[in-house]
Amino acid sequence: MEESSALTKGLAMNVLVAHASRAGATAGIAERIAATISSSGHEAVAREVAHAGDPSGYDAVVLGSAVYMGHWLKQAKAYAEQHRHALSSRPVWLFSSGPIGTSRVDDRGHDLLEVTAPQELPDLVEALRPRDHHVFFGALDPTKLSLAHRALRRLPTGRKLLPEGDFRDWQDVERWAAEIATQLSAAAREESRP
Repeated sequence: MEESSALTKGLAMNVLVAHASRAGATAGIAERIAATISSSGHEAVAREVAHAGDPSGYDAVVLGSAVYMGHWLKQAKAYAEQHRHALSSRPVWLFSSGPIGTSRVDDRGHDLLEVTAPQELPDLVEALRPRDHHVFFGALDPTKLSLAHRALRRLPTGRKLLPEGDFRDWQDVERWAAEIATQLSAAAREESRP
């Protein structure tokens, strides 16, 4: 109750949730993050990085990308590089979307959410100093795959590597976004103190 009353007194943060999505699964995660942050009393908007513009007009930014072959999409990396100064001077959170399937561990027993972090994460952390990075399970619609990936899925090994389905954990997405909203509310209250 105290958090809501603080936000109604003009302490809401303006948040950009910028994302790069290849087939829409990451965009869906970004939209849910923005909706959850907005439901906490802040103003959040989800935008594709190509249309996100300069993040300087926002109090905080959540930046995410789909991960393919161990890397963020080029447009997400380019956005982070182009707006490095603005992003590093405000609260930033990063997320990645990538692993698919129902198992939380790979064939070697490694946690998929740990081993599927993008290879450029150390550089992103050094450049942007994010408050957190989170990996979410993604989704795979075979009709949106490239010709080469569709051909790979015809093989038994390919179907195992590229299982069809929506594996996004919406409770995990909402929990993480709610944590961001809580941190934003605390920061807004701190900034409002004389």
